[in-house]
Amino acid sequence: MSLPLVGVRQIKLPVTDLARSARWYSDLFDLELAAEFTEDAAVRGVVLADHAAGFVIGLREREHCASTPVLDGFDVCAFEVSTIGQMSTVADRCDELGIAHSDIQDRGEFGVAMDVPDPDGTVMRFVAGSHTGPAGTFFGLEFGAGPPTFYDQPRLSF
Repeated sequence: MSLPLVGVRQIKLPVTDLARSARWYSDLFDLELAAEFTEDAAVRGVVLADHAAGFVIGLREREHCASTPVLDGFDVCAFEVSTIGQMSTVADRCDELGIAHSDIQDRGEFGVAMDVPDPDGTVMRFVAGSHTGPAGTFFGLEFGAGPPTFYDQPRLSF
């Protein structure tokens, strides 16, 4: 039985400079400040909301997280745009705001992707197109020297 989920509500990220990151995320995603969390008379976290899309991005000062996580270079999530053609809108917005981003990467049958590192280097990935095959199908992707290769039988037992 699958869980009755309807979407992802929040992404919460550790940041080194709360004000700088709040401004960056608010500008890129056109988010509104919906909440903030104060500890010891200082704001330690915020929630930025896209009410129309129904998601929020939570930011918390890294030094006040339980384990001071560092996610530099790691893509913690992927935001989907409706069409492959709309990916240029994301790139144009980044360019307009002076935000660095990768080139739009053609992933063949899996659509396109573009990576946008935040001020701490945590990667926000934007994707368009198919991300998996139909339900009940499997693919593996092996990286090494040369281009990636595909395989069709799981190697991980769990």
